[in-house]
Amino acid sequence: MKLVVAVVQDKDSAKLAQNLVKANIRATKLASTGGFLHAGNTTFLIGTDDDKVDDVKEIIQHSCKAREQVVAPMSPMGASMESYIPYPVNVQVGGATVFVLDVEQFEQF
Repeated sequence: MKLVVAVVQDKDSAKLAQNLVKANIRATKLASTGGFLHAGNTTFLIGTDDDKVDDVKEIIQHSCKAREQVVAPMSPMGASMESYIPYPVNVQVGGATVFVLDVEQFEQF
């Protein structure tokens, strides 16, 4: 058994949830916030059998697309000003960050 943890941008969340339901894959959604852009994310927790991990990753890959976005960096309150970039920059957002973990024990009550 594996636990797939997928952190996706909020824009991709609904599509991923819909595609997981179509594939009869159960997941738990958690609201989360990214550390770099301080933007909303959704973290999916998906428990699955070892032989279905590739199917789950494929659904995530097709549901979550990376895109470029212009972002105005936040001023670092109390931090060193030498690393602060005072103008908007293009960054890649979206897509998904996926972790696959071994599950030692799984129980449902």
